[in-house]
Amino acid sequence: MTQPAEIPYGSWWCTPFAKWQGGLSHLHALKFAAATARAALDRIGLPAEAIDLGVLGTTVPQEASFYGLPWLTGMMGLPGVAGPTVAQACATSARCLSLAAGAVATGEARCVLVVAADRTSNGPHLYHPDPHGPGGTGAKEDWVLDNFGRDPFADAAMVQTAENVARRYDIGTAEQHAMVLLRDAQYRSALAHDHAFQRRYMTLPFRVPGPRGKGEVVLAGDEGVTASTAEGLGRLRPVLPGGTVTFGGQTHPADGNAGLLVADAARAAELSRDRAIRVRLLGFGQARVEPGHMPMAPVPAARRALDAAGIGICDVDAVTTHNPFAVNDIVFVRDTGFPAGRMNQRGCSLIWGHPQGPTGLRATIELIETLAERGGGIGLFAGCAAGDTGMALVLRVEDARR
Repeated sequence: MTQPAEIPYGSWWCTPFAKWQGGLSHLHALKFAAATARAALDRIGLPAEAIDLGVLGTTVPQEASFYGLPWLTGMMGLPGVAGPTVAQACATSARCLSLAAGAVATGEARCVLVVAADRTSNGPHLYHPDPHGPGGTGAKEDWVLDNFGRDPFADAAMVQTAENVARRYDIGTAEQHAMVLLRDAQYRSALAHDHAFQRRYMTLPFRVPGPRGKGEVVLAGDEGVTASTAEGLGRLRPVLPGGTVTFGGQTHPADGNAGLLVADAARAAELSRDRAIRVRLLGFGQARVEPGHMPMAPVPAARRALDAAGIGICDVDAVTTHNPFAVNDIVFVRDTGFPAGRMNQRGCSLIWGHPQGPTGLRATIELIETLAERGGGIGLFAGCAAGDTGMALVLRVEDARR
């Protein structure tokens, strides 16, 4: 038996994203996510017994995160809910949604809790024992910085993959900075009228306990977002000698979490904040491109998701992307012909930062709300991930009043 999976309208949440070593850096990622999700479910009014499966996405180990999803749901007061813990680098959120949709489609579950959480700040410093190493010593690894700095298969840093693609497509610094200015302006529109758009899925101001339980930290919105100007960007030099990518043309590491529910049609109708609006998941796709060319991967992933949904790019009304480099979106526009202005209309990870696991979930939530604003339509999310991979998903938002 198969049945289409839906996301009950309004059954989502997201914290502000805070800069690396910023206001959320003292919080254990999974404990923080459990508290955020529990508060969100209380606001939604979801009875505990409605959830029969959970999927957790997280990519940076935290203390005791070995216990993953069962620990998260236990802390949430859902001790009977089990499920997998997923780590697929920046594609983690899309994979979590794919797993949830598959469980609903096969009848394994009627309502799936999806939570993605990461803290890139204070990442673990690991020691890998090797009794046969020189003097019995092993290897050491900084989980976050070392893996940002080198893909062991492609033998390239993340920024080098952007340079490789920029060279192939003849993309200069000026074109990258023009894309940054467009994306910055789009993000600023989400802050208008006291963050009206972001308040559709984010509680603001956002309060968390302070370090060591003293006081509290209050975030008025995303922390660490730097407003871009043509003059300011023009003063930046490329990160790599002879390159084109500046610090202004790439995202920044961040901390935060997000979540939502995936359900069958009947349960989605019960849980929807507005029963006139339906959100249907139509298809998923993944791809891998040649080594060292990560920013190219969203395009073939998007094409596979569109094929799975049985539609073409010409049928899509809005796109959001995980774009750690401005190069990503330039390539997407050139290869698909989709207008840059109809992508990331309310923000993107290039601007609001990248906590890895939850990045795609926030982009998907913003995609849904963007389509809901316009009265419905078809949306595509696509993003790249470590290992020169990408994942994408297609969804449709329907408003019975339109």
